[in-house]
Amino acid sequence: MSPILALEFFLLAALWGSSFLFMRLGAAEFGALPTAGMRVALAALFLLPVFLLKGVWADFRQRARFILFVGLLNSGIPFALFAYAVMHISTGLTSILNATVPLTGALVAWAWLKDRPDAWRATGLAIGFVGVCLLVIGKSGFSLAPGAASAGQALLAMLACLVATFCYGLAASFTKRHLTGVHPLATASGSQIGAALGLALPTLWLWPDQPVSTGAWGALVAVALLCTSLAYVLFFRIIAQAGPSKALTVTFLVPVFALIYGRIFLDEAITPWMIGCGLVIMAGTALSTGLVRRRPQVGSA
Repeated sequence: MSPILALEFFLLAALWGSSFLFMRLGAAEFGALPTAGMRVALAALFLLPVFLLKGVWADFRQRARFILFVGLLNSGIPFALFAYAVMHISTGLTSILNATVPLTGALVAWAWLKDRPDAWRATGLAIGFVGVCLLVIGKSGFSLAPGAASAGQALLAMLACLVATFCYGLAASFTKRHLTGVHPLATASGSQIGAALGLALPTLWLWPDQPVSTGAWGALVAVALLCTSLAYVLFFRIIAQAGPSKALTVTFLVPVFALIYGRIFLDEAITPWMIGCGLVIMAGTALSTGLVRRRPQVGSA
């Protein structure tokens, strides 16, 4: 990567890592669904100008039905689930579970698109699955957020994270099947509109009765503008210039930033169990996505 592209890469990881912090601050007063609904609505508003770019509006009109649906699958539902999760478990733990997205993506592609992994990648899937199981069943891996009532709530929150990553995997395969060749900014902006439409009624229905603080509003604006709108633009720039494989490695840095933010701003504990399981998950991700490959033996027949 060039120095500028490397800087954008680290900025993207820092932005996505901070999204868990901002969701936690927003959901504490808004609740999970209004937080997700306002996030995608504001992000859609911020991204509207991209429709003025050549080819973006034409691609959106041609595939609007698919783009709007993938928005609900790739943003609306996962954002609501993660907003719920950070109310009951630490933001760092949530981000580690979010790092399983490439694993679930590979599993969905295997089942749906018949993209069967080779033995090396299948080993990575197994390693990543073991890491998730260890993280879930290891009691020392729990780091309850303020207000969490029990370990049962923590387990439910962790399940919500895994369902969210499964939605991401479904969205990736759906995009590959139905949106290949569409301008990436048409997908990015249109998907936020679809998510906003899908969450509009639940957001209004569950809107908090009590006045919401300026800080909570600021957290929502930050997660929409920085962690969604700007992050999407950076992500697609990195894909265009460095390729999807290198762009995917941002997954490894996001939990690092999330753990740091959670420790500094929320005084969240970082346990050795969390770090160990996170490393196992990332190792499995690296193998299952092909980021780490077996070196061919020289001189073999």
